[in-house]
Amino acid sequence: MALLDGHLALITGAGSGIGRAIALGFAREGARIIAVDLNVEGAAETAKDVGQDRGCSFPLDVADRSACAELAAKVAKDIGKVSILVNNAGIVRRNPFAGDADVFTKDWEDIMAVNLTGVMNVTQAFLPPLIETKGRIVNIGSIQSFVHVRTPGSAAYTTSKHGVLGFTRALGAELGKHGVRVNAIGPGFIATPLNANARTNHPELVQVFQDHTPLGRLGTAEDIVGPALFLASDLSAYVTGSIVMADGGYRTI
Repeated sequence: MALLDGHLALITGAGSGIGRAIALGFAREGARIIAVDLNVEGAAETAKDVGQDRGCSFPLDVADRSACAELAAKVAKDIGKVSILVNNAGIVRRNPFAGDADVFTKDWEDIMAVNLTGVMNVTQAFLPPLIETKGRIVNIGSIQSFVHVRTPGSAAYTTSKHGVLGFTRALGAELGKHGVRVNAIGPGFIATPLNANARTNHPELVQVFQDHTPLGRLGTAEDIVGPALFLASDLSAYVTGSIVMADGGYRTI
């Protein structure tokens, strides 16, 4: 029997990168997949690769609370009860706190709206079926849930990912009585479309990360699939409020 037989999994930011890899990995283990993303074409491509009988896609701005609630109602009516939620959608912008105050403030508001409030919006919208199915929630944190890495202008992103870890721990404690498990994954530097420009235009930054990583390489989206499967499956039946680091050992040195 596959690890996720019988489960309906919704993955945010599933149009590319980590979200897409998790969606395809979950499908290989038997889950039906709902791929959501502002990148409508990307989400549709993920659903197509999952297979029309097991995957579907919807556009979603996780920062829009009403849109999240509307999608939850539609899914409940037309598809079924979500039993796995992966909060993966996120954005990155880097501007110094001591620079242009208006620019930084706009970045701060946008990053918090997606990376932190967006996690709350989607989780709140899908909480009823998750409670009913005694489901599991997997939030995508970061090494920056713990440390402020040596990249300039990352105050907003670092703060958002600290918040994701705090939210994970708080919900792990609160939702345990309902049988819902809440955990996070802490990726290191994962080569995805989200950081493609940084990798192209700032190779010295990439080298800093690689030199600080004991495994000596950048991560791939596929490197996050195993931890996600562990946390979404019964293999982690006694794990909640925790974070699994997938950072190539970055935080060890």
